[in-house]
Amino acid sequence: MALHFERSEFESRVAAARAALRRADLAAVLLFAQESHFYLTGFDTSGFVFFQCAVLTADEGPITLLTRRPDLEQAKRTSTITDIRLWYDAEGADPSRELQAILEEKGLKGARIGIELRSFGLTADKYELVRRRLDGWCTLVDASAVVRELRLVKSPAEIAHVRRAADLADQSLEAMLAAARPGAFEGEIAAAGSVPILAGGGDPPPSGPVLGSGDRALLIRSATGFRHLDPVDQLTMEFAASYRHYCACLMRTIAIGKPNERQRRMFDVTRDALQAMTEAARPGRPIGEIDEAHRRVYDAAGFGASRMSACGYSLGALYRPTWMDVPPMLYAGNPLPAAPGMVLFLHAILIDAPNNLAMSLGHTIAITATGAEVLSRLTPEYIVRS
Repeated sequence: MALHFERSEFESRVAAARAALRRADLAAVLLFAQESHFYLTGFDTSGFVFFQCAVLTADEGPITLLTRRPDLEQAKRTSTITDIRLWYDAEGADPSRELQAILEEKGLKGARIGIELRSFGLTADKYELVRRRLDGWCTLVDASAVVRELRLVKSPAEIAHVRRAADLADQSLEAMLAAARPGAFEGEIAAAGSVPILAGGGDPPPSGPVLGSGDRALLIRSATGFRHLDPVDQLTMEFAASYRHYCACLMRTIAIGKPNERQRRMFDVTRDALQAMTEAARPGRPIGEIDEAHRRVYDAAGFGASRMSACGYSLGALYRPTWMDVPPMLYAGNPLPAAPGMVLFLHAILIDAPNNLAMSLGHTIAITATGAEVLSRLTPEYIVRS
């Protein structure tokens, strides 16, 4: 069995989730988020794109997984789940019928049952099947936060995986910087960055990379259509390295061919903003203060119109389509207190569209008992590759 944590850790996570259900007066929760499955049991699959649900009760009954036949051995060999039920593909198949039978078997008719609505594993059509099937049979309550809130604070074993991901991210950035030069093909740069991650035992990241030169350097999301770098150009790289699905992110914008003095000034201010954001990340303090520091530095330097309205988010063990483990987002006014064990990606981004210039820096931090630890060993610099 391929478990990436001790069984005792999974047992303590399940116990904490059951306690959260009892506090919320819920008899059970329908888990559709693949991240919840992985966190509570180790179950590791891409099969969540189909109808797949784990039922966790507030009592000590076993977790029951409803999935398709292709995931039977996956569940047996990657998780602690022993009660696995199957639904089969057929014209007009409706797995909500099998789900209701499981709930009936567990004596949950008429109960208050939570459901994870904030999940890429529960599309609107699947939710509609469940809602119609259980309407009047039980009371469904949005319980998207039950397991998600537990996942925000990482255990020492989880932090060890994040540290490994951060080391792989450093190696990936170094490889991309070595491949970046005038005339280089963006696809070759991205490919160079993937080698250290995969060769180092990591996983393909759950999205990205966001990598682009020229006009594409101003993009905040990945987009198709790699190009060759011009003799004088710019290159933005934002990416995640993933180890046992735990993500660590980095972000950089570099100059190609020769420096640009306005961009150098943008770098200086962005470096100062990232430093201020890191210093504002303190246990017990609202995470919104991180964005307040971000805004303060940029606005004082006259870049208020070029910055973003938020400056980062939580990271964890993520599946496609994103490495962003949200909520929480880092925006001014967010009252959530930072706590030791939280892992956050801080990004400081300037998009100067009139001058077609970008400057971005970002790194992953872990909240400690006294402050924030930057998990990258690479110091931000204004880099020119020629």
